[in-house]
Amino acid sequence: MERAFRMTEDGSHTLYVEKLDEAYHSMHGALQESMHVFIKQGLQTISKSSIRILEIGFGTGLNALLTMSFARQSKQQIHYHAVEKYPLIRAEYTQLNFEGLIEGVPSGFLNLMHDAPWEKAVTLSERFTIFKENADFRAMNPPGTFDLVYFDAFSPDKQPELWSREVFSSIERTTRTGAVLVTYSSKGAVRRTLISCGFNIQKVPGPPGKREMIRALRI
Repeated sequence: MERAFRMTEDGSHTLYVEKLDEAYHSMHGALQESMHVFIKQGLQTISKSSIRILEIGFGTGLNALLTMSFARQSKQQIHYHAVEKYPLIRAEYTQLNFEGLIEGVPSGFLNLMHDAPWEKAVTLSERFTIFKENADFRAMNPPGTFDLVYFDAFSPDKQPELWSREVFSSIERTTRTGAVLVTYSSKGAVRRTLISCGFNIQKVPGPPGKREMIRALRI
C-alpha cells in the first residue's frame, strides 16, 4: 500500500493513500481527532483499573500512543490488542511527529510499539502491554473479551466491507456486556449494522470537522 505524508491542521502528521483517496486521520487535525474520538469519548468513560482494548486499524500507532500516555496519568493498566493488515514500514513510522506533540510520552516509544514483534504480547511499560495481530479484520482472532473497542478502519465509503455485519458480529462476540465501541463515523448504515449486532447507539459530538460520531454500548 503506497502512502505519502501529509500535515494536518493541528500540526500533526497523517498518511495519505492515493489508491483510496483517503487519509489515515482527519485533515482538520490527526491528534485532535484521535484524542476526541478514542480517548475523550472512549477511554475516559471506562472507570476500571485494568482495561482490555481492541483496536481495529493500528495504522500510525497514534491511538495506542495516546492511550499509553493517558494510562500513565490515570494509573490504569492497559492490555492493548491491535489488528492491522498493512503495517507501516520503519521508514514511515520513524518520521511521524506525534511524540513531540503529546505531553509525557517517552522519547522513542512510538518506534518501540511499531518495532514490537507481531503475534506476541509485549510489555512496553509498567502499565501498557500490546499484542499486534497482522490480519484482515474479517479474519481476526482476538483472544479473550474486551472493555473498549477503537474502530478506526478506513471510511465506510471507501471500504464498506470492513464495516460489515460480519466484522461487527465478530467484535460483539469478543466484548463484555457494557463494553464501549467508538468510531469517528456517524453514518446511518453503520448505526443500523451495530444495532443489529447487539449494540445500543449513542450519537455524540464529533471531532473538529464532524458534527457527530458514534459511541456504542454492548448490550
